[in-house]
Amino acid sequence: MRICTAREAIAATVQNGCQIFVQGGAATPSLLLAALAERAATLSNVGVTHLHCEGAAPHLRPEMAGHLRHRALFIGANARQAVNEGRADYVPVFLSEVPGLFRRGGLPVDVAFINVSPPDAHGLCTLGLSVDVTVAAVRAAKVVVAQINAAMPRVFGDGMIHLDQIHFGVRADEPPAAAAAHVTTDVEARIGQRIAELVPDGATLQLGIGALPGAICAALAGKRDLGIHSEMISDGVVDLVERGVINGSRKEHDRGKIVAAFALGSARLYRFLDDNPSVELRSADYTNDPGLIRQFSKMVAINSAIEIDLTGQVCSDSIGERLFSGVGGQVDFLRGAALADDGRAIIALPATAATFSRIVVELKPGAGVVTTRAHVHTVVTEYGVAELHGRGIGERARALIAIAAPHYRDALTAAARRLRYL
Repeated sequence: MRICTAREAIAATVQNGCQIFVQGGAATPSLLLAALAERAATLSNVGVTHLHCEGAAPHLRPEMAGHLRHRALFIGANARQAVNEGRADYVPVFLSEVPGLFRRGGLPVDVAFINVSPPDAHGLCTLGLSVDVTVAAVRAAKVVVAQINAAMPRVFGDGMIHLDQIHFGVRADEPPAAAAAHVTTDVEARIGQRIAELVPDGATLQLGIGALPGAICAALAGKRDLGIHSEMISDGVVDLVERGVINGSRKEHDRGKIVAAFALGSARLYRFLDDNPSVELRSADYTNDPGLIRQFSKMVAINSAIEIDLTGQVCSDSIGERLFSGVGGQVDFLRGAALADDGRAIIALPATAATFSRIVVELKPGAGVVTTRAHVHTVVTEYGVAELHGRGIGERARALIAIAAPHYRDALTAAARRLRYL
Protein backbone atom coordinates (compact mmCIF):
# COMPACT_ATOMS: atom_id res chain seq x y z
CA MET A 1 0.00 0.00 0.00
CA ARG A 2 1.23 3.46 -0.88
CA ILE A 3 0.41 6.22 1.63
CA CYS A 4 -0.30 9.50 -0.16
CA THR A 5 -2.59 12.53 -0.26
CA ALA A 6 -6.10 12.38 -1.68
CA ARG A 7 -4.99 14.44 -4.69
CA GLU A 8 -2.11 12.07 -5.38
CA ALA A 9 -4.38 9.05 -5.13
CA ILE A 10 -6.87 10.51 -7.60
CA ALA A 11 -4.12 11.49 -10.03
CA ALA A 12 -2.66 7.98 -9.92
CA THR A 13 -5.90 6.02 -10.29
CA VAL A 14 -8.62 7.97 -12.14
CA GLN A 15 -8.43 8.21 -15.91
CA ASN A 16 -10.92 9.17 -18.62
CA GLY A 17 -13.72 6.63 -18.97
CA CYS A 18 -12.99 4.71 -15.79
CA GLN A 19 -15.70 3.42 -13.47
CA ILE A 20 -15.50 4.35 -9.78
CA PHE A 21 -17.41 2.79 -6.91
CA VAL A 22 -17.85 4.95 -3.81
CA GLN A 23 -18.71 3.56 -0.39
CA GLY A 24 -21.87 5.26 0.84
CA GLY A 25 -23.96 6.14 3.85
CA ALA A 26 -22.14 7.29 6.97
CA ALA A 27 -18.89 5.90 5.54
CA THR A 28 -18.81 8.21 2.50
CA PRO A 29 -15.10 8.98 1.81
CA SER A 30 -15.45 12.76 1.69
CA LEU A 31 -11.76 13.56 1.20
CA LEU A 32 -11.58 11.36 -1.89
CA LEU A 33 -14.78 12.79 -3.37
CA ALA A 34 -13.54 16.34 -2.82
CA ALA A 35 -10.26 15.54 -4.57
CA LEU A 36 -12.13 13.85 -7.43
CA ALA A 37 -14.36 16.89 -7.92
CA GLU A 38 -11.31 19.16 -7.84
CA ARG A 39 -9.76 17.23 -10.73
CA ALA A 40 -13.01 16.66 -12.64
CA ALA A 41 -12.46 19.44 -15.18
CA THR A 42 -9.53 17.46 -16.62
CA LEU A 43 -11.58 14.26 -16.94
CA SER A 44 -14.31 13.00 -19.24
CA ASN A 45 -16.88 10.20 -19.07
CA VAL A 46 -15.94 8.97 -15.59
CA GLY A 47 -18.68 6.91 -13.96
CA VAL A 48 -19.36 7.15 -10.22
CA THR A 49 -21.57 4.43 -8.73
CA HIS A 50 -22.89 4.28 -5.16
CA LEU A 51 -25.86 3.88 -2.88
CA HIS A 52 -27.00 7.02 -1.07
CA CYS A 53 -24.05 8.95 0.28
CA GLU A 54 -23.93 11.50 3.06
CA GLY A 55 -22.29 14.90 2.96
CA ALA A 56 -21.73 17.64 0.39
CA ALA A 57 -21.38 15.30 -2.61
CA PRO A 58 -19.32 17.74 -4.76
CA HIS A 59 -19.22 15.16 -7.58
CA LEU A 60 -22.93 15.82 -8.15
CA ARG A 61 -22.68 19.55 -8.83
CA PRO A 62 -24.04 20.74 -12.22
CA GLU A 63 -20.58 21.69 -13.49
CA MET A 64 -19.54 18.02 -13.24
CA ALA A 65 -21.70 17.19 -16.30
CA GLY A 66 -19.60 15.65 -19.04
CA HIS A 67 -16.80 14.92 -16.59
CA LEU A 68 -18.39 12.76 -13.88
CA ARG A 69 -21.69 10.90 -14.22
CA HIS A 70 -23.31 9.30 -11.21
CA ARG A 71 -25.14 5.98 -11.30
CA ALA A 72 -27.47 5.85 -8.29
CA LEU A 73 -28.26 2.44 -6.86
CA PHE A 74 -30.43 4.33 -4.35
CA ILE A 75 -31.12 8.05 -4.68
CA GLY A 76 -30.02 10.06 -1.67
CA ALA A 77 -31.25 13.57 -0.95
CA ASN A 78 -28.10 15.11 -2.40
CA ALA A 79 -28.51 13.18 -5.69
CA ARG A 80 -32.19 13.89 -6.42
CA GLN A 81 -31.63 17.08 -8.38
CA ALA A 82 -28.93 15.52 -10.56
CA VAL A 83 -31.06 12.46 -11.31
CA ASN A 84 -34.18 14.46 -12.13
CA GLU A 85 -32.25 16.90 -14.32
CA GLY A 86 -30.81 14.01 -16.31
CA ARG A 87 -27.24 14.53 -15.10
CA ALA A 88 -27.23 11.21 -13.24
CA ASP A 89 -28.78 7.78 -13.76
CA TYR A 90 -30.98 5.72 -11.45
CA VAL A 91 -30.75 1.92 -11.39
CA PRO A 92 -33.93 0.25 -10.05
CA VAL A 93 -32.58 -2.92 -8.43
CA PHE A 94 -33.20 -5.06 -5.38
CA LEU A 95 -30.41 -4.44 -2.90
CA SER A 96 -29.90 -8.18 -2.50
CA GLU A 97 -28.91 -8.39 -6.18
CA VAL A 98 -26.33 -5.59 -6.29
CA PRO A 99 -23.34 -7.61 -4.97
CA GLY A 100 -23.93 -10.15 -7.74
CA LEU A 101 -23.84 -7.39 -10.35
CA PHE A 102 -20.36 -6.42 -9.14
CA ARG A 103 -19.17 -10.03 -9.04
CA ARG A 104 -20.40 -10.80 -12.56
CA GLY A 105 -19.20 -7.53 -14.08
CA GLY A 106 -22.69 -6.17 -14.74
CA LEU A 107 -21.50 -3.12 -12.84
CA PRO A 108 -17.78 -2.84 -13.67
CA VAL A 109 -15.45 -1.32 -11.07
CA ASP A 110 -12.05 0.01 -12.05
CA VAL A 111 -11.45 1.93 -8.81
CA ALA A 112 -13.13 1.60 -5.40
CA PHE A 113 -13.11 4.54 -2.97
CA ILE A 114 -13.61 3.38 0.61
CA ASN A 115 -13.37 4.74 4.16
CA VAL A 116 -11.94 2.24 6.65
CA SER A 117 -11.03 1.95 10.31
CA PRO A 118 -7.30 1.84 11.18
CA PRO A 119 -5.59 -1.56 10.97
CA ASP A 120 -5.26 -3.83 13.97
CA ALA A 121 -2.08 -5.68 14.94
CA HIS A 122 -2.72 -8.13 12.10
CA GLY A 123 -3.10 -5.45 9.42
CA LEU A 124 -6.88 -5.81 9.21
CA CYS A 125 -9.04 -2.73 8.71
CA THR A 126 -12.84 -2.80 8.57
CA LEU A 127 -15.31 -1.13 6.24
CA GLY A 128 -16.84 0.47 9.30
CA LEU A 129 -20.44 1.57 9.01
CA SER A 130 -21.28 0.53 5.45
CA VAL A 131 -20.63 -3.06 4.35
CA ASP A 132 -23.81 -3.61 2.25
CA VAL A 133 -22.62 -3.70 -1.40
CA THR A 134 -19.18 -2.27 -0.65
CA VAL A 135 -17.50 -5.57 0.15
CA ALA A 136 -18.46 -7.01 -3.26
CA ALA A 137 -17.36 -3.84 -5.07
CA VAL A 138 -13.96 -3.90 -3.34
CA ARG A 139 -13.41 -7.52 -4.34
CA ALA A 140 -14.32 -6.71 -7.95
CA ALA A 141 -12.22 -3.53 -8.19
CA LYS A 142 -8.91 -3.40 -10.03
CA VAL A 143 -7.62 -0.69 -7.68
CA VAL A 144 -8.69 0.16 -4.11
CA VAL A 145 -8.18 3.62 -2.62
CA ALA A 146 -8.93 3.95 1.10
CA GLN A 147 -9.21 6.71 3.61
CA ILE A 148 -7.49 5.17 6.63
CA ASN A 149 -9.72 6.97 9.05
CA ALA A 150 -8.85 7.26 12.75
CA ALA A 151 -12.46 8.24 13.48
CA MET A 152 -14.12 5.27 11.74
CA PRO A 153 -15.57 2.68 14.14
CA ARG A 154 -14.17 -0.82 13.94
CA VAL A 155 -17.19 -3.02 13.17
CA PHE A 156 -17.29 -6.82 13.00
CA GLY A 157 -18.81 -8.87 10.18
CA ASP A 158 -18.03 -9.19 6.48
CA GLY A 159 -16.17 -5.90 6.20
CA MET A 160 -12.64 -6.99 7.08
CA ILE A 161 -10.03 -5.79 4.60
CA HIS A 162 -6.29 -6.30 4.89
CA LEU A 163 -3.83 -3.54 4.14
CA ASP A 164 -2.47 -5.76 1.36
CA GLN A 165 -5.81 -5.36 -0.47
CA ILE A 166 -5.47 -1.56 -0.48
CA HIS A 167 -3.36 0.02 -3.20
CA PHE A 168 -3.43 3.66 -2.05
CA GLY A 169 -4.07 4.86 1.51
CA VAL A 170 -4.99 8.40 2.55
CA ARG A 171 -4.71 9.18 6.25
CA ALA A 172 -7.79 10.84 7.67
CA ASP A 173 -9.46 11.77 10.94
CA GLU A 174 -12.97 12.53 9.68
CA PRO A 175 -15.93 11.64 11.95
CA PRO A 176 -18.51 9.55 10.07
CA ALA A 177 -21.51 11.45 8.77
CA ALA A 178 -24.34 11.57 11.30
CA ALA A 179 -28.02 11.46 10.46
CA ALA A 180 -29.94 14.66 11.11
CA ALA A 181 -31.67 14.66 14.48
CA HIS A 182 -35.40 14.04 14.27
CA VAL A 183 -38.09 14.73 16.85
CA THR A 184 -40.83 12.11 16.66
CA THR A 185 -44.18 13.59 15.66
CA ASP A 186 -47.51 12.61 17.17
CA VAL A 187 -48.45 10.85 13.92
CA GLU A 188 -45.23 8.81 13.92
CA ALA A 189 -45.74 7.90 17.58
CA ARG A 190 -49.24 6.63 16.85
CA ILE A 191 -48.01 4.56 13.92
CA GLY A 192 -45.22 3.17 16.11
CA GLN A 193 -47.72 2.14 18.75
CA ARG A 194 -49.94 0.37 16.23
CA ILE A 195 -46.97 -1.52 14.83
CA ALA A 196 -45.77 -2.49 18.32
CA GLU A 197 -49.12 -4.18 18.88
CA LEU A 198 -48.34 -6.44 15.91
CA VAL A 199 -44.88 -7.44 17.13
CA PRO A 200 -44.80 -10.54 19.36
CA ASP A 201 -42.15 -11.26 21.96
CA GLY A 202 -39.26 -13.15 20.38
CA ALA A 203 -39.73 -11.54 16.97
CA THR A 204 -36.84 -10.75 14.64
CA LEU A 205 -37.15 -7.24 13.18
CA GLN A 206 -36.20 -5.39 10.05
CA LEU A 207 -36.58 -1.64 10.30
CA GLY A 208 -36.48 0.42 7.13
CA ILE A 209 -35.04 3.85 6.48
CA GLY A 210 -36.68 7.17 7.32
CA ALA A 211 -38.39 8.83 10.29
CA LEU A 212 -40.49 5.91 11.51
CA PRO A 213 -37.86 3.48 12.91
CA GLY A 214 -37.21 5.67 15.97
CA ALA A 215 -40.91 5.89 16.76
CA ILE A 216 -41.33 2.14 16.33
CA CYS A 217 -38.39 1.37 18.60
CA ALA A 218 -39.76 3.68 21.29
CA ALA A 219 -43.07 1.83 21.19
CA LEU A 220 -41.35 -1.57 21.56
CA ALA A 221 -39.93 -0.83 25.01
CA GLY A 222 -42.25 -3.34 26.72
CA LYS A 223 -41.36 -6.28 24.47
CA ARG A 224 -39.04 -9.19 25.30
CA ASP A 225 -36.31 -11.13 23.48
CA LEU A 226 -36.40 -9.24 20.18
CA GLY A 227 -33.76 -9.79 17.53
CA ILE A 228 -32.48 -7.68 14.65
CA HIS A 229 -31.82 -8.88 11.12
CA SER A 230 -32.12 -5.74 9.05
CA GLU A 231 -30.85 -3.75 6.12
CA MET A 232 -29.95 -0.87 8.40
CA ILE A 233 -29.77 0.01 12.08
CA SER A 234 -30.15 3.37 13.77
CA ASP A 235 -30.17 4.83 17.28
CA GLY A 236 -33.44 3.24 18.35
CA VAL A 237 -31.74 -0.14 18.37
CA VAL A 238 -29.24 1.08 20.98
CA ASP A 239 -32.08 2.18 23.25
CA LEU A 240 -33.69 -1.27 23.07
CA VAL A 241 -30.40 -3.08 23.71
CA GLU A 242 -29.79 -0.96 26.79
CA ARG A 243 -33.31 -1.73 28.03
CA GLY A 244 -32.73 -5.46 27.54
CA VAL A 245 -35.48 -5.69 24.91
CA ILE A 246 -33.12 -6.69 22.08
CA ASN A 247 -30.93 -9.67 22.90
CA GLY A 248 -31.36 -11.93 19.85
CA SER A 249 -31.85 -14.96 22.09
CA ARG A 250 -34.54 -16.54 19.90
CA LYS A 251 -33.06 -15.94 16.44
CA GLU A 252 -32.73 -19.00 14.23
CA HIS A 253 -29.54 -17.60 12.69
CA ASP A 254 -26.79 -15.44 14.20
CA ARG A 255 -28.28 -15.97 17.66
CA GLY A 256 -27.35 -13.20 20.05
CA LYS A 257 -26.10 -11.01 17.21
CA ILE A 258 -27.50 -7.81 15.74
CA VAL A 259 -27.07 -8.18 11.98
CA ALA A 260 -27.45 -5.43 9.38
CA ALA A 261 -25.87 -4.20 6.15
CA PHE A 262 -25.18 -0.62 7.22
CA ALA A 263 -25.67 1.81 10.09
CA LEU A 264 -26.72 5.45 10.02
CA GLY A 265 -27.42 7.53 13.10
CA SER A 266 -25.71 9.63 15.73
CA ALA A 267 -22.25 9.53 17.27
CA ARG A 268 -23.83 7.54 20.11
CA LEU A 269 -24.75 4.76 17.68
CA TYR A 270 -21.24 4.75 16.24
CA ARG A 271 -19.69 4.47 19.73
CA PHE A 272 -22.01 1.52 20.42
CA LEU A 273 -20.88 -0.24 17.25
CA ASP A 274 -17.15 0.34 17.74
CA ASP A 275 -15.39 -2.94 18.60
CA ASN A 276 -18.71 -4.50 19.66
CA PRO A 277 -18.75 -8.25 18.89
CA SER A 278 -22.53 -8.45 19.39
CA VAL A 279 -23.04 -6.52 16.13
CA GLU A 280 -22.13 -7.72 12.65
CA LEU A 281 -22.48 -5.72 9.44
CA ARG A 282 -22.81 -8.14 6.54
CA SER A 283 -22.99 -8.10 2.76
CA ALA A 284 -26.42 -7.19 1.37
CA ASP A 285 -26.77 -10.50 -0.45
CA TYR A 286 -26.75 -12.09 3.03
CA THR A 287 -28.85 -9.62 5.02
CA ASN A 288 -31.41 -9.15 2.23
CA ASP A 289 -31.66 -12.73 0.97
CA PRO A 290 -35.40 -13.59 1.08
CA GLY A 291 -34.48 -17.27 1.37
CA LEU A 292 -32.63 -16.55 4.61
CA ILE A 293 -35.13 -14.00 5.91
CA ARG A 294 -37.97 -16.52 5.66
CA GLN A 295 -36.08 -18.82 8.05
CA PHE A 296 -36.67 -16.48 10.99
CA SER A 297 -39.91 -17.40 12.70
CA LYS A 298 -41.87 -14.32 13.77
CA MET A 299 -39.95 -12.24 11.23
CA VAL A 300 -41.44 -8.73 11.12
CA ALA A 301 -40.40 -6.50 8.22
CA ILE A 302 -41.41 -2.85 8.46
CA ASN A 303 -41.01 -0.56 5.46
CA SER A 304 -42.37 2.81 4.40
CA ALA A 305 -44.02 4.14 1.26
CA ILE A 306 -44.75 7.38 -0.52
CA GLU A 307 -48.27 6.36 -1.51
CA ILE A 308 -50.45 3.27 -1.92
CA ASP A 309 -53.48 2.85 -4.16
CA LEU A 310 -56.76 1.18 -3.26
CA THR A 311 -55.68 -2.11 -4.82
CA GLY A 312 -52.50 -2.25 -2.72
CA GLN A 313 -49.87 -1.07 -5.22
CA VAL A 314 -47.03 0.65 -3.35
CA CYS A 315 -44.92 3.48 -4.72
CA SER A 316 -41.81 4.11 -2.66
CA ASP A 317 -39.14 5.35 -5.09
CA SER A 318 -40.79 8.34 -6.80
CA ILE A 319 -43.29 11.15 -6.38
CA GLY A 320 -45.10 10.78 -9.65
CA GLU A 321 -42.50 11.19 -12.37
CA ARG A 322 -39.95 12.72 -9.96
CA LEU A 323 -37.49 10.05 -8.85
CA PHE A 324 -36.97 10.26 -5.11
CA SER A 325 -35.22 7.28 -3.47
CA GLY A 326 -34.94 3.68 -4.65
CA VAL A 327 -36.09 0.09 -4.54
CA GLY A 328 -33.58 -0.77 -1.82
CA GLY A 329 -34.43 -3.79 0.29
CA GLN A 330 -38.17 -3.29 0.64
CA VAL A 331 -39.26 -6.20 -1.54
CA ASP A 332 -36.43 -8.43 -0.31
CA PHE A 333 -37.67 -8.14 3.26
CA LEU A 334 -41.40 -8.01 2.62
CA ARG A 335 -41.25 -11.21 0.61
CA GLY A 336 -39.00 -12.98 3.10
CA ALA A 337 -41.18 -11.99 6.06
CA ALA A 338 -44.36 -12.98 4.25
CA LEU A 339 -42.96 -16.49 3.72
CA ALA A 340 -41.66 -16.89 7.29
CA ASP A 341 -43.52 -18.93 9.90
CA ASP A 342 -45.67 -16.45 11.83
CA GLY A 343 -44.00 -13.68 9.82
CA ARG A 344 -45.49 -10.29 9.11
CA ALA A 345 -44.78 -7.94 6.21
CA ILE A 346 -45.77 -4.35 7.03
CA ILE A 347 -45.97 -1.18 4.95
CA ALA A 348 -46.23 1.82 7.30
CA LEU A 349 -46.96 5.39 6.27
CA PRO A 350 -48.68 8.52 7.57
CA ALA A 351 -52.16 8.82 6.08
CA THR A 352 -51.43 12.27 4.66
CA ALA A 353 -48.57 14.33 3.27
CA ALA A 354 -49.14 18.09 3.45
CA THR A 355 -52.65 18.48 2.00
CA PHE A 356 -52.78 15.16 0.15
CA SER A 357 -53.92 11.68 1.08
CA ARG A 358 -51.20 9.05 0.75
CA ILE A 359 -53.87 6.41 0.28
CA VAL A 360 -55.03 7.17 -3.24
CA VAL A 361 -57.43 5.92 -5.88
CA GLU A 362 -54.63 5.67 -8.42
CA LEU A 363 -50.92 6.26 -8.16
CA LYS A 364 -49.69 9.52 -9.66
CA PRO A 365 -48.80 9.41 -13.37
CA GLY A 366 -45.25 8.13 -13.69
CA ALA A 367 -45.13 6.69 -10.17
CA GLY A 368 -43.07 3.54 -9.83
CA VAL A 369 -44.63 0.42 -8.35
CA VAL A 370 -41.86 -0.91 -6.13
CA THR A 371 -44.04 -3.38 -4.21
CA THR A 372 -46.83 -5.04 -6.13
CA ARG A 373 -50.34 -5.54 -4.84
CA ALA A 374 -49.56 -9.26 -4.49
CA HIS A 375 -46.58 -8.59 -2.20
CA VAL A 376 -48.47 -6.35 0.23
CA HIS A 377 -49.89 -8.02 3.33
CA THR A 378 -50.35 -5.43 6.11
CA VAL A 379 -50.64 -1.64 5.85
CA VAL A 380 -50.48 0.62 8.90
CA THR A 381 -51.28 4.32 9.30
CA GLU A 382 -51.97 6.36 12.40
CA TYR A 383 -55.66 5.48 11.92
CA GLY A 384 -55.37 1.72 11.99
CA VAL A 385 -54.26 -1.53 10.39
CA ALA A 386 -55.43 -2.89 7.03
CA GLU A 387 -54.91 -6.59 6.35
CA LEU A 388 -54.78 -7.12 2.56
CA HIS A 389 -53.34 -10.59 2.11
CA GLY A 390 -55.87 -12.95 0.50
CA ARG A 391 -58.40 -10.17 0.05
CA GLY A 392 -60.14 -9.13 -3.18
CA ILE A 393 -59.98 -5.65 -4.65
CA GLY A 394 -63.21 -4.53 -2.99
CA GLU A 395 -62.13 -5.82 0.40
CA ARG A 396 -58.75 -4.13 -0.02
CA ALA A 397 -60.37 -0.84 -0.95
CA ARG A 398 -62.63 -0.92 2.11
CA ALA A 399 -59.75 -1.80 4.43
CA LEU A 400 -57.50 0.96 3.08
CA ILE A 401 -60.25 3.59 3.09
CA ALA A 402 -60.86 2.74 6.77
CA ILE A 403 -57.26 3.74 7.65
CA ALA A 404 -57.14 6.83 5.44
CA ALA A 405 -57.49 10.27 7.03
CA PRO A 406 -61.21 10.73 7.84
CA HIS A 407 -61.70 13.80 5.62
CA TYR A 408 -60.58 11.84 2.54
CA ARG A 409 -62.68 8.74 3.08
CA ASP A 410 -65.85 9.94 1.33
CA ALA A 411 -63.99 10.91 -1.84
CA LEU A 412 -62.05 7.63 -1.83
CA THR A 413 -65.29 5.69 -1.37
CA ALA A 414 -67.00 7.54 -4.25
CA ALA A 415 -64.02 6.86 -6.53
CA ALA A 416 -63.94 3.19 -5.52
CA ARG A 417 -67.64 2.89 -6.46
CA ARG A 418 -67.03 4.60 -9.81
CA LEU A 419 -64.31 2.05 -10.54
CA ARG A 420 -66.63 -0.78 -9.50
CA TYR A 421 -64.34 -1.77 -6.63
CA LEU A 422 -67.30 -1.44 -4.27
